[in-house]
Amino acid sequence: MTRVVQVLTQGTGGPVVHAVDVATELARRGVDSHVLGPRPVDAPGVTWHATTVAGKTDGRGARDALALLRALRADVVHAHDRRAGWLARLAAPVLAAPVVYTLHGVPDGLSDLVPGNVRAAGRRRRDRLYYLTGERLVTRWARARVVVPSAAVATYAVERVGLPERAVSVVHNGVDPDRWRPAPVPGGPVTVLWSGVLGGVKRVGLLLDALAAVPHARALVVGDGPERGLVERRAAEPALAGRVELTGWLDDPAPAYARAHVLALTSAAENLPLTLLQGMACGLPALATAVGGVPEVVRDGVDGLLVPADDAASLTAALRTLAGDAGLRERAGRSARDRVEQSFSLDRCVDGLERVYAEVRG
Repeated sequence: MTRVVQVLTQGTGGPVVHAVDVATELARRGVDSHVLGPRPVDAPGVTWHATTVAGKTDGRGARDALALLRALRADVVHAHDRRAGWLARLAAPVLAAPVVYTLHGVPDGLSDLVPGNVRAAGRRRRDRLYYLTGERLVTRWARARVVVPSAAVATYAVERVGLPERAVSVVHNGVDPDRWRPAPVPGGPVTVLWSGVLGGVKRVGLLLDALAAVPHARALVVGDGPERGLVERRAAEPALAGRVELTGWLDDPAPAYARAHVLALTSAAENLPLTLLQGMACGLPALATAVGGVPEVVRDGVDGLLVPADDAASLTAALRTLAGDAGLRERAGRSARDRVEQSFSLDRCVDGLERVYAEVRG
């Protein structure tokens, strides 16, 4: 039986959700599936190994994680978040197993190097050294395969990081359509669901700007982060009072999707966000910025509406269109659901990963 170990050093976020989904599906397929990480969750058929690597300087945590990895004698080691990717690739010569690393995202200071993205933060001196030169050298050292969830980030990996094309595989993210299903269309005002980290690259303020100009719509904001206080203050302004609900993080966001008519994604930069796929699988039309891999999923005018990044006027116009046209919402939502079922399901994603695993094992 093939043994595959997913490696995480962070306890929450998109890479964690993705890794657990992949591990669970692999177990369902008869793979000896393991996850090494700091926050065990309920994943049927998956063996969890609790370990914590608290930061780049946590030598003891890194040693403990590597000892576990060596003892597991994996056939494939698949690392996800950035710290896990460095750990697994640096240790590749002693693991006696091929290493796969999923490049889930690009630092905000380099985000404009991905086609479609805009720069989400100032460049730091270390960004090029760590995320371009360092990524190239550590991947070469490990002879690792880099998986990217979008063609846009594959272009970045080859043209900007300098990885050879043979070392990069595009495997689109996927979600389980049986887990994320359409609910009956809710009554009441048109509700736009936004989910993510409240801060920086996610540009939640753009949604609030657009909402203020479309008075017959409301917003359900799921998440938390450094701009929570700002969102709360803006939500109390006269133009938005009573129209913005902020839930914080939800362990299970499915009930929130069931309360919405539209899914909004306002980011300045993305790879291929799971929130987008989850919402589309729930039958919500997308109102999204055309960044990173988003246009690889959302067909403008078919599955929703795409707008340029950081363009408040275009976002407002698109929100007004979707909020005012129930027929468009119904058609685009049905198409969005079909799009996920046909091209962005968890089954298709894991099919692609298993092909990568077979290739790296030779």
